[in-house]
Amino acid sequence: MNVLLIASDSTLADMLRAVGLRVTAAGQPALSELARPGSRAPELLVIDHHGKGSLPDILGQIRRQHPAMGILVVLAELDGARVLEAMRAGVSECLANPLQEDDLRAAIGRIQASRPAAKKGEIIAVVGAKGGVGATTLAVNIAAGLAKDSGASTLLMDLHITYGDAAVFMGIEPRFSVLDAFSNMHRRDAAVLRGLVTKTASGADLLPSSERAAAVTPDVLQMRSLVDLAATQYGYLVLDVPRSSPALLEALEGVGMVVLVANQELSSVRNASRLSTALQQRYGRERVHLVVNRFDERAEISVEDVERVTGLKVRQTIPNNYASALACQTAGRPLVMHSNSKLATALASFSRTLAGISEPVATERPGLFARIGRPLSVKS
Repeated sequence: MNVLLIASDSTLADMLRAVGLRVTAAGQPALSELARPGSRAPELLVIDHHGKGSLPDILGQIRRQHPAMGILVVLAELDGARVLEAMRAGVSECLANPLQEDDLRAAIGRIQASRPAAKKGEIIAVVGAKGGVGATTLAVNIAAGLAKDSGASTLLMDLHITYGDAAVFMGIEPRFSVLDAFSNMHRRDAAVLRGLVTKTASGADLLPSSERAAAVTPDVLQMRSLVDLAATQYGYLVLDVPRSSPALLEALEGVGMVVLVANQELSSVRNASRLSTALQQRYGRERVHLVVNRFDERAEISVEDVERVTGLKVRQTIPNNYASALACQTAGRPLVMHSNSKLATALASFSRTLAGISEPVATERPGLFARIGRPLSVKS
């Protein structure tokens, strides 16, 4: 939780940091800034007010500007009149000086519990059974399809921390990466996240993989925090997840759907079976969607074989059209945006299925032959 502290010395700041809060200390002018329309608020405002007169009149205005922000005031003593004055001004909690750490923790816990939960968008994680099955292609086209057909804000996050391909497939050269986001997670700030993502021609935003090696691998808590933050900012969050990262699979607590991508190669099906078991145990069978990519009806391994080995129903088959997929990747254009092929149709249909979106209605005027045979309307 990030805290703005209005205090005359550092004693309270040290105590707040000791209980795990991120503290920015400021003077009284910061209250006037908070009262301005459109000002950005911390999660918690703490005012050290012991030994002083009446509470600042501006508190009521601050509360009206930032109704979700917690306000904690430290008073000289908790007399009834002063506490009532504070509550009328919109203060969440009052504590008496000298502060006890247990009382401070309890008050902060009550403030956190009373904050309205941020509404989160739908999280869709895409993971390949093995390298080269087309998981990134699927993730890119799911994100582009959702941005195109849902009307909701969509973010594709490439969680291959380094050397991922989503930016190439989207045809962009981003300035920032997911590694920069992890480096700034101590701020956990929506504005910072918005400054790091790159807009793409598909309509989806992208937080890409890094082009430089990572000195330190992000841990489960950092990954979970970044995913949770992004989910509060977008209607759909699509994650391109490397299967080789156990920490990532553990971090996807809030995921709504896990798309497991396999093809009809023996090694792919074998790995899909192992990964399917782990994913079902972690997230539940109903959240795991199995997709067979580059599907070939003539292949020795059938859909039924894949279902029998993995223990999952195949939710979608994506037809094999490697030349078309490669051309779009080379041009940096998601298939769902620029192609009318069977492959593009299948990808677009699958993204709509994940989001529960009905098929788009054709808007073109029907041609002459399409109108032949229709009953003529007769004016009475």
